[in-house]
Formats: sequence, structure tokens, C-alpha cells
Amino acid sequence: MSLFQKHLAGIHIEHHKNTMDKATEKMPLPDKVYISMVQHIGAPCQPVVSVGDHVKACQIIGDSPAPVSAPIHASASGKVVAVEPLMTLMGLWSQTVTIALDKVQESLEGLEPPVIRNREDFIKAVRDSGLVGLGGAAFPTHVKLNPPNPERVDTLVINAAECEPYITADYRTMIETPDLVVGGIKTVMKHLNIPNCVIGIEENKPLAIEIMRDLTADTPEIRVAELENKYPQGAERVLIYETTGRVFPPGKLPADAGVVVLNVSSAAVLEKYFQTGRPLISKRVTVDGNAVRTPKNVMTLIGTSLDDMIAFCDGFKRIPKKILMGGPMMGRAIYDDGKALIKNNNAILAFDEEWAAMPPETPCIHCGRCVRACPLKLMPTSLYKAYNSSDIDELKRLHVSLCMECGCCTYVCPAKKPLSFVNRLGKKLVAEGGK
Repeated sequence: MSLFQKHLAGIHIEHHKNTMDKATEKMPLPDKVYISMVQHIGAPCQPVVSVGDHVKACQIIGDSPAPVSAPIHASASGKVVAVEPLMTLMGLWSQTVTIALDKVQESLEGLEPPVIRNREDFIKAVRDSGLVGLGGAAFPTHVKLNPPNPERVDTLVINAAECEPYITADYRTMIETPDLVVGGIKTVMKHLNIPNCVIGIEENKPLAIEIMRDLTADTPEIRVAELENKYPQGAERVLIYETTGRVFPPGKLPADAGVVVLNVSSAAVLEKYFQTGRPLISKRVTVDGNAVRTPKNVMTLIGTSLDDMIAFCDGFKRIPKKILMGGPMMGRAIYDDGKALIKNNNAILAFDEEWAAMPPETPCIHCGRCVRACPLKLMPTSLYKAYNSSDIDELKRLHVSLCMECGCCTYVCPAKKPLSFVNRLGKKLVAEGGK
């Protein structure tokens, strides 16, 4: 059986889209924002402001000359009261700029739509927007839209699957600002000379499908693909196959299959920037979970503390045992709700002790469910054994680096083994060479 056979697996899970019909509510300005200099994959930014500086909204406060990076902007106007290392939501130390808001929300002077004369201008403008992937990995968008072989790209794939349970931020983007979504798609297609686009949306979002089809009815080069409700439809390799029928081998980029993938909310943010010149400083986030009193979709500033967001949702109705940044399948558990929102965070989920309880692990019964569920046909139980024996060669042979940590194997395992998490550890072991 080929590792990249065209039959992609996955699992059916409960979606819990509790906030699907809840319009986005704009949060009041907080007293402070805490803006980390680590907001994307690649080189962290360095602060370019100092304690005591007065900054304006949309002003650059962090940047890096590294090719894989993106500038970071002040999300509000006010006084810089600290520039210091703070631990991020990911458990890493990062230089963080703390701004005490003046509640005026004064914007930087001279903000105007960028002037685009050629491809280079377009890529530079995308970088200037500060946009990174809003669907999960936070890869700088200007790098994603500038592959080394642009001549091979003939299709733009828009990821609107939003297959993780609970999260409805992308869905509300399509419902509330569909013109920005379609405008962003057309802008990218125009400046990158991409002739075709397909928008992948799971079938449990019929209103979004209808709206996107209506808005693109006169644009035959853009089509909407109605995807099966099956997790993880939003994973890059899965989405590309389900929307185009194309596959690409390990070590290759989507562009090698003639594709560039862009999150649907990223398309909307780009179009807003190209219309106004205002960079990414705020974010739509789903706040949900059975410990949250009033689940909502919230629009708030980058750098807003999570406890402020929870308070805006009327606080906790139960004591939270686990708080997640992101969805329950691929999100990260965080240790402190005082941490701050970053660019790629699309959900905050809080669960009580009953829902967060970890079931006891039992011996493997060799049922093969994990193998059948894996979208990439990896061998989770074999990887589990290889990691426990520190067998780096076997981990490589079994393609541990290919695992996208979607959690399907863990979800279906009757023995409740943490297979996906062990794969993460296995990748780290391989990267460190067994040290």
C-alpha cells in the first residue's frame, strides 16, 4: 500500500459548532496589551520600541531582517510600559512589548492602500501587512505566496473547511465579510497570475457555501468545493487532494503540485489591508467550551489577555480544568489564562474536570484503527514502539516527520494511547539526533 495513495482516511467527530449562529462581538479596549515578538514560524522579531515610548495603532514595534519573518504592529495606541521576556502560550520565553492603552486608539499617520506595480510590490505589501497563516501554523504569508517555482502554480486553494470542533471564526468571516474574502481571492489571483481557485468548505456550512457560490457565480475561474464532514479536511495535504485530486511527496511544497493554499480569513485580512493600508492588529476568535458561561465569537486586539476575553464572555460557569489555544484535536493546552492572544490563535476553549479528564491507558490490542484513521497512512503503533526504544532509524523509516499531529490516531485508539503526542516527541528525537 502506497504511503501516498489517493484514498485519504480521517475520522467523523462531533463538531460542537455552538457559536455558528452567533455574530461576532467587538470587545471593548483592554487596559493593556502584551504583544509577543514570537508570532510566526521562523525568526522572531526584535523590539524596535523602548519603555516610555508612545506608540500608535498600526505602528511597527517589532521586525526582523530574516527572510522567514513578518513585522509586528502595535494593536493599540498608548505608552510602552515594559519590554521584557515573558513566557508565551507555547511555553517559550519571548521578548514582549507591553502597552498601557490611552483608550484613544490613535492610528499611525499616512496609512494608505499599497501601490502595486508588479509581483515584487505585491509580495512586499503582503509582508508589510504583518499577515501570517491564520489557520494554525502561522507561516509568514509573504513567504507562502512566493514559492521558488511560481511558474508551476495554476491553482489557489482556499482553506475554509474549519474542521476542528467548536471553532467558527472562519465561518463567521464568510458570513459577515464575504466581500473581503472574495476580494482577497481575486487580488491574490491577479497579482500572482494564478488562473484558477477552489474554495474548500465542509458540507455542514451550507449558508457559507451558498454565499460563496453566489458571490463567485460570475467568476467561473473560482469554484466552491463542498467537502465531506470529515476531520481533518483542513489539513494541507488532505485539502489539496480533496479539492484538486493532486498529491505531493515528502519534502516537497504545495507549489510542486501546482498549488498555493491560503486560509479563508487570511484572504479577508489581505483584502482589508489592500483597501485601507491597515495591517493585522486584531483577530476574530471563538471562545467556547463547557466551562465558559456565554460562548461567543469575539473580535479583539492582538495582545489581549485571555482572561479579559473570558471575562467578556461572562467568565467561567465552572472551574476550568483545561484551557486550550485552538481546537480540541490540534490545539495546545495552556498553563495560564493571563497569557495574551497571538496572530494565529483562532479559539480559546475551556473545559471542566469531567470533560478534560484523561482516560487511563491500557495495552494495545492491535486492532489497526489508528492505521485506518491516519490520513497519511502512517503506522502509529509502530512509531510508538520506535520512540519508546529510541530507534531513530526506525522513526525515519516510518516517516515520523510526515505526521501532522492531527490526533486522529489518538481519538480512535480503544487503548487510549497518546499516539499523536508520541509522534511529536519522535519528531523531536529525530531532529536532535537522539541527544
